[in-house]
Amino acid sequence: MRILVTGANGFVGRALCKALHQSSYQVRTATRTANKHQTSPDQFLVGDIVATTQWEQTLQDINVVIHLAARVHVMNDKSVDPLSEFRKVNVDGTLNLARQAAMAGVKRFIFISSIKVNGESTAANHPFSADDIPAPADAYGISKREAEDALRLLADETGLEVVIIRPPLVYGPGVKANFLSMMRWLHKGLPLPLGNIDNKRSLVALDNLVDLIVTCVDHPAAANQTFLVSDDEDLSTSDLLRRMAKALGKTAWLSLFPGWLLTTIAGLIGKKSVAQRLCDSLQVDITKTRQVLNWTPQINVDEGLRRVAQKYLADRIN
Repeated sequence: MRILVTGANGFVGRALCKALHQSSYQVRTATRTANKHQTSPDQFLVGDIVATTQWEQTLQDINVVIHLAARVHVMNDKSVDPLSEFRKVNVDGTLNLARQAAMAGVKRFIFISSIKVNGESTAANHPFSADDIPAPADAYGISKREAEDALRLLADETGLEVVIIRPPLVYGPGVKANFLSMMRWLHKGLPLPLGNIDNKRSLVALDNLVDLIVTCVDHPAAANQTFLVSDDEDLSTSDLLRRMAKALGKTAWLSLFPGWLLTTIAGLIGKKSVAQRLCDSLQVDITKTRQVLNWTPQINVDEGLRRVAQKYLADRIN
């Protein structure tokens, strides 16, 4: 079976291509720029993925497309019209690729969406499910929902099998952004006012997300389904910090500070959204994923954090 992976030089893409090779799949990669982490000689540079991108050569003899490439969530987006910019790539670019894939005889299209399609937060112990009515709140989430809707219509029209996966925060070796900042704070022993944040958040280890994607490549029950994914253990921000510190061989110095006060102060300095992610709950229910695919997470949270910490500490030495 020959698989096309878009976004192959990204955080998830590199790990996915490695796993697909280990599972004896033939992998073709499509990237916007040259891939220094190249894992396959069958590589295509496609530039920006928009409504006019030509995929004919790239899709030749492909059985399954795994579409990772996207315009991702941007903090403090300065675009005049952020939704329009997200739509160019995440909606128009995705649909163009999927339509050309269907015309080329591709059997299955796996779309990596986002839990932001469901919404930004949940009430404690009331997790999102795959069949909830979507309620995206920002431009990124809206664009991902619109892409999902367009893909389902295309599936009905052409017979292309569409599989949608909505991950929450993905962490793993080499993770960047806020998760990396958190590790730096903990490794330096900085005191943090997050000792009594009583929320619940679902995360997914990179290895678990990749394993689910590989499962969906040829699982017959995956066709035309939407799946949520997580490590199946929800953590408070305080608990995550303590367990991450332990993985780093450190102690988390967490002071007690009311969540509502933290959010209020953050709002005054323009960081309300950051405080909300630290203090709000966002849980996902993976019951459908378990039952339909007979799938379970391959590693638990502590093993996932251990692997992240191991890479972080190794990078500091090298």
